[in-house]
Amino acid sequence: MKVCAAQLRPIAGDFARNRAKHLELIELAVAQRADVVFFPELSLTGFEPRLADSLAVDINDHRLDVFQAWSDQHNLLIGVGMPIIVDAGVQIGMVWFTAGKARFLYSKQQMHPDEHPYFVPGYEQRVLERDGCKLAPAICYESLQMSHADEVAVLSAEFYLASVAKPAGGLDKAMAHYPAVARRHHMSVIMANCVGPSDDFISVGQSAAWNVHGELLAQMDAESEGLVVLDTVSGRASVKLLLI
Repeated sequence: MKVCAAQLRPIAGDFARNRAKHLELIELAVAQRADVVFFPELSLTGFEPRLADSLAVDINDHRLDVFQAWSDQHNLLIGVGMPIIVDAGVQIGMVWFTAGKARFLYSKQQMHPDEHPYFVPGYEQRVLERDGCKLAPAICYESLQMSHADEVAVLSAEFYLASVAKPAGGLDKAMAHYPAVARRHHMSVIMANCVGPSDDFISVGQSAAWNVHGELLAQMDAESEGLVVLDTVSGRASVKLLLI
């Protein structure tokens, strides 16, 4: 199985242009014969809490249908970030598309205090399955809380998919924390970060993958768009850049 973390430079609030870039990266993942591809936190709008209320959509919004089409055509599990409207308010969501099945939502459960004025938390951990393997999504702040990794380990997750929007300081913490998660739970970890302006900070990319021993297998730079591709058969990872 090949799991891809996509790194991109989202344009604040520009759903159409961000979606187009998602499709370019999905096409690149298909070229790598990927089984799974997922994107950074709120990837379709950029991490822009102050804009979230005006940008949020229902999970069944027709503008997301193109991801289902790609999933169906290429038997690809796809996870994209979007603010999602629920009864209680707006959640920091990841919408997942599985070939031949209805899309479903995973929403960030543990939020940073700065996010509470704009979002409501999710309340259920989801575990994805592909080719007999279990993959657990985690969104930014919660992915740096060992309690979250402990929770998904109880659910027998083998892969930890961290979807983030992190500046330099947050990335430093992530680079120490994710190897610890891998070693503690014998779990592969792969992180998708964005690059460029996000809210009031600059996201610094450097998306990466670690094996179950906490060894760093591959890492992108702080500016490029592309993929980190984790091959579970060979136990190796590589970087594929999106060429403009």
